Amino acid sequence: MDTALDFHKIIDAIETRYGKLDAACIDAMLTRLKPLQAARETRLVKEGQYADKTYYIIKGCVRAFYIKDGKEITDWFAFENEFVCSIHSFFNRVPSPHFIEVLEDSWLLEIDRDAAEMLSRAYHSFETLQKNVVIHTLLKLQNRVEGLLFENAHNRYQHLIAQQPDITQRIPLMHIASHLGITLETLSRIRHPKYGI
Repeated sequence: MDTALDFHKIIDAIETRYGKLDAACIDAMLTRLKPLQAARETRLVKEGQYADKTYYIIKGCVRAFYIKDGKEITDWFAFENEFVCSIHSFFNRVPSPHFIEVLEDSWLLEIDRDAAEMLSRAYHSFETLQKNVVIHTLLKLQNRVEGLLFENAHNRYQHLIAQQPDITQRIPLMHIASHLGITLETLSRIRHPKYGI
């Protein structure tokens, strides 16, 4: 998949979403970004692992999930042009409380913590990139928390579809139900055309 590794297009996509990068920063980034092809069900991070890498999704999607009482609880989805990492582990240097799993055959860019810290010290535009990625993540998390606290299941599902219209073709319904905090049966009723009648 040669087009997936067109770094000029990748950088353009990053800049469009997160802000401009100066030329020297881009050159330095390209020497430290590691292309990674990950097959479906690859676990990028495991619970208890010290995770010192963050990933940019060129193509594909991933989820973060916890295991509680033997049950998987999906916390997060990330898609093309988003960054994902075990935030607690990456920033606080503690064991990851969750797993990060690839849901489709995916193309990623990997950058380790030491390289990210060096780039942030050396280039203001990379520091700004990091800040904007964190803001994007916090806003997405806040929307999810507010949905769980204040919206019914139907509205939570509708907002998820509005954000990612093809999600039901890409992600198993059991993971979507878990993410929404509902059962698979409830999700099936919501998706039925006669829901609410």
